[in-house]
Amino acid sequence: MKNILLTGKPGVGKTTLILKVLSNLNCDVIGFYTQEIRKGNTRVGFELVEISDEKREVFAHIDFDKRYRVGRYGVDISILEEIGVESIKRGIIEKKLIVIDEIGKMELYSQRFQEAVTLALNSPSPVLATITRSSIPFVNDVKQRKDVTILAITRNKRDELLEKLIASLKGWK
Repeated sequence: MKNILLTGKPGVGKTTLILKVLSNLNCDVIGFYTQEIRKGNTRVGFELVEISDEKREVFAHIDFDKRYRVGRYGVDISILEEIGVESIKRGIIEKKLIVIDEIGKMELYSQRFQEAVTLALNSPSPVLATITRSSIPFVNDVKQRKDVTILAITRNKRDELLEKLIASLKGWK
């Protein structure tokens, strides 16, 4: 499996699964993941975290007055392009395992992001990504590619998928 896409309901543990896989692999990885920002019990935004150097920036927040919005969150596309797109491009050049968390509504406001995802999927490097379940043209195109494997995560299947992902990616540099 070269390009692996994880999908599932929000909150099922897609990002957590990716982080567990990475902690069990001994290979060169580049890319990013998203992390919730909470204020008490309420989610107020998302940070984008670059994997190799832990650089993190707020990507979406309820207090952002931005042109792009998903639900109650304003989305700062410049952060995605500065951290996410650049890490994807470095992963392609450096031929590392590329992690993309996630291919979703917020991220798809960026044409540069869509182009970087396509380049990564077309590259020799393996891609481990999360992808929305929503029906969006770009997402649908990615899901229909013959070189992707889509794994649906449920709470009951997480541990089983962890072992499967580790086994699949272990052979990578």
